[in-house]
Amino acid sequence: MEQKSFQLGDIVEMKKPHPCGTNAWKVIRMGMDIRMKCTGCGHSVLLPRSKFEKRMKKILSSEEPPQS
Repeated sequence: MEQKSFQLGDIVEMKKPHPCGTNAWKVIRMGMDIRMKCTGCGHSVLLPRSKFEKRMKKILSSEEPPQS
């Protein structure tokens, strides 16, 4: 199975929407667990990496580090 690549600061789309109505989330912490923040209401959720990778649909926008 293909491993999904995502980085800190990426906006990702999840399979199921949040109760506020949006399914876009910003990745704000990475490690064994992934903390993400809802772009609609600002609610923060912590998921194990395996569950996050199963529930993530696609990356909407990626935050690239500035090139010097």
